[in-house]
Formats: sequence, C-alpha cells, structure tokens
Amino acid sequence: MKYKNLIFWITAIVVTLSMVVYQRLTGPTHPINGKIVIGGETIKYKLLTSYGGPDDAEIIFDDPKGKLEGTITYKRYRSHDTLTKVPLSHQGGKLIAAIPHQPPAGKIDYSIELTDGSSNVVLTEKPVRIRFKGDVPAYILIPHILLMFLAMLYSTRTGIEAIAKGNRTLKYSMLTSAFLLVGGLILGPIVQKFAFGAYWTGWPFGHDLTDNKTAVAFIFWGIAIYKLIKNREKQGWALVAAIVMTLVYMIPHSVLGSEIDYTAQP
Repeated sequence: MKYKNLIFWITAIVVTLSMVVYQRLTGPTHPINGKIVIGGETIKYKLLTSYGGPDDAEIIFDDPKGKLEGTITYKRYRSHDTLTKVPLSHQGGKLIAAIPHQPPAGKIDYSIELTDGSSNVVLTEKPVRIRFKGDVPAYILIPHILLMFLAMLYSTRTGIEAIAKGNRTLKYSMLTSAFLLVGGLILGPIVQKFAFGAYWTGWPFGHDLTDNKTAVAFIFWGIAIYKLIKNREKQGWALVAAIVMTLVYMIPHSVLGSEIDYTAQP
C-alpha cells in the first residue's frame, strides 16, 4: 500500500509540473525568445510581453562592438494613436529599446528592426504586445503561487485516488478546495488588485478567464465534496472535478485579462 501511494504521488507531481510548464510556455505573458544572424554575428533576444516595473520596459541586445543600430516602432493597443518610431540607444555595450511606461493593464504593440548598415532585420513578422502591470508584493504573490500549485497537485492526486477507489478521496477533495479557496479566490483577487487595480474582472464584471476558470473549478469541487459527504461511494464526482480542474488549467494564464481601452478615454 505504501508503494502504491508513493507511485500515485509521483504521478500527481509529474502531471502537475507538466501543467505548470504548459501554463508558463503558452500564456500571453511568456516572453518571445529567439535569435537572428546579422553582420555575421548571432544576436539573441527576449521580447517582453509583460512588465511590472515603475519605469519604461527595456528590450536589451548585446552589442559590445557597437556595430548595430535599430529602431522600435510602437503604438498603444486599442487606441487612435499613430505609429511612433524611435531609434534604439547605445549604453555600455548594449543596444536598448525603451517601451514607454503605461498604467496597469495598459498595452502597447511594438516591433523592432536591427541593422548593421548593410542589412536590416525585423525581429518578428507581427508586432509584439506587452501589457504593463503594477508591482505585486512577494508576501502576496509567493503564497498565491504556492497554494495554486498545491491545489492542482491535490486535485490530480484526488482524481487518481478516485480512480483507485481509495479511502482518502473526500480528505483530498477538501484539501484541494481549501487551497483553491485561499490561493485562487482570496489571494488571487488581491494579486489582481495590486497588478491591475481591480479585485475581480471575471463574470459578471468582465471576461477574465483566469477569474472565471478559478470560480468554475471551485464550484465543481464544492459539488464533489457535497456528494461525497452524502455518500462516500460517489467518487466519480471527485474525478469529474479533477478533470474540470485540469481542463481549466489548460486555458493559458491571463487570457482575456484586464486591459485599458484608450479609445474610450479623452
């Protein structure tokens, strides 16, 4: 039994870590990494899609020989702005593109072109979109991330327990719900407030899928716990809740999140 329990936990951990990696790589806040060859040299780059500092967001290229020049072209997303084109600046062996700071939830579309004097390269076919956000204190953000990880871990473990008809399904369901409640429905809105100035932007106030999917998962776990308390044999409900939890985690983080509509402002 101990060996089987160990296998179950290892499986749950592997699945959960896979989901974490998926979330990280597919979300709209994941930076765009790549490299180009210009002037016979390979230039690596990381284009930001999210920024939480109080200053301009900077895209930095290594240029120790000072051979490169470049421009950044940008405009605010959902605005009537015309495109602005600004040359990149040289600072200590670096070529720097500065994206003007925006208030929380403000977005900018930008593209960067580099040249060595004889050839020009535009880094991406389509403009990159960056969203600015407020700074979230570590004492809020770290517990939020940890508890959401534990919620997914225990959700997966509960699903495995339900399939195996184990005797811990109700216990694990309650732990999953507790982690999801505190991490997602209490700390989550606080993180949202620090980052974007609003506690809740999901239904019925908005379309933020992060808020909505958290609420949906919690509702299904509440139903599962209710069914299990009435009848411990109803383990299928815990499996359904675990599947729903996995499906909502497949939705990339921050999709349809907060954004400023500059066209509605003076």
